[in-house]
Amino acid sequence: MPRAGDAIFLCALSLLCIGVVMVNSAGLSVDGQSAVTLQTILFSRSSAYMAVAVIVMLAASRLPLAKLGARRKAAGNGTGCVPTAPTWVPLLLPLMLVLLALVYVPGIGREVNGARRWVGIPGSGFSMQPSEIAKWGMILVLAWYGATRVAVMRDFQRGLLPALAALVAVAGLITLEDLGTGVLVAASGSLLLIAAGARVVHFLMFAPLLLLGFAAAIITSPYRMTRLITFWDPYSDPDGTGYHMIQSLVAVANGGGWGRGLGFGLQKFGYLPEDRNDFLFAVICEELGLAGAALVIALYLALLACGWAITRRQTSPFLRLTSLGIIVTLTLQALINLFVVTGLAPTKGIALPLLSAGGTGWILTAGSLGLLIAMDRLADARGPALEGTGSPASAPLPRAAMLGAGAAA
Repeated sequence: MPRAGDAIFLCALSLLCIGVVMVNSAGLSVDGQSAVTLQTILFSRSSAYMAVAVIVMLAASRLPLAKLGARRKAAGNGTGCVPTAPTWVPLLLPLMLVLLALVYVPGIGREVNGARRWVGIPGSGFSMQPSEIAKWGMILVLAWYGATRVAVMRDFQRGLLPALAALVAVAGLITLEDLGTGVLVAASGSLLLIAAGARVVHFLMFAPLLLLGFAAAIITSPYRMTRLITFWDPYSDPDGTGYHMIQSLVAVANGGGWGRGLGFGLQKFGYLPEDRNDFLFAVICEELGLAGAALVIALYLALLACGWAITRRQTSPFLRLTSLGIIVTLTLQALINLFVVTGLAPTKGIALPLLSAGGTGWILTAGSLGLLIAMDRLADARGPALEGTGSPASAPLPRAAMLGAGAAA
């Protein structure tokens, strides 16, 4: 049976390749070329981002996770060692807050399509999205917190409150300009804390306050309010706020079973906005049809299945929570994008992982998947030491036992 880590690499590489081809196809113009050529793909900016993403994924897959932090003996025969949470991880929190604040600094933050989400890199001409860094960085921070606070996670003041404050601070800064990503970070972070042992009832206590804040973020923003209204009836404003959704549905419907053919979609020629980014899946549906859409969804499902298999094999609380956070974030992000493109959710500006154009997103997502591959390698290397202990790493565990015997205390 192939290793889960190898399957993750192949699935990620396949998605990146599809992304490069479809981003170039979506970028065609009416007065430009009529077909995607090999030369166009090889020398495109997206190909350069893909190359960097693959290099980062390979580098992350070779990280010596067994040497992270201090080491403690594994349960059982005592011959195995499990890495604990690195002590430098909490430093990521102030770094993320500073990067998110830089977005609003004149001369540093960049505004694109009316949204300030990018920070320019001086002297390079490139920019990055701090929200992408925060999205993956919060996984490490919350995994570190959950792994080092196992005994008190069910206590509200000593366990959940500090982590919740950090999560609200990061998600709040993101939400100021990017409600979709802010909700994604808050949702994945909350699920990660629950997996770490936090009580669901504590989150329910804040539900009214969170709903009030969410409603305020929509009501105080006219364009968000209009988006929500037109979501229920996009044809009430077909040439305005409902235009995105209508054109996306037209593209999906036009594809049929096998599509119009690569490069021969029509909606990308001035009809479908953001066709290289948020609505790339609609272009895939139109040009590759139901078959292409099914292939993309199958690749995401394979990533989810392999990621979950790797998560179950981890004996380190920090690595187990980190791997869980990666697959939860990836899954939620893909679901939100697919829901938006197919008209099941309001437009939010959430990219499709490893497919939608975006260098920062591709590189950081690939690096996170590379970390999963490294965890799989670590589990393979540790396997012989765990044989005969009576508690195989692959055994299914309930939520209360996710972090060991102390999680339910």
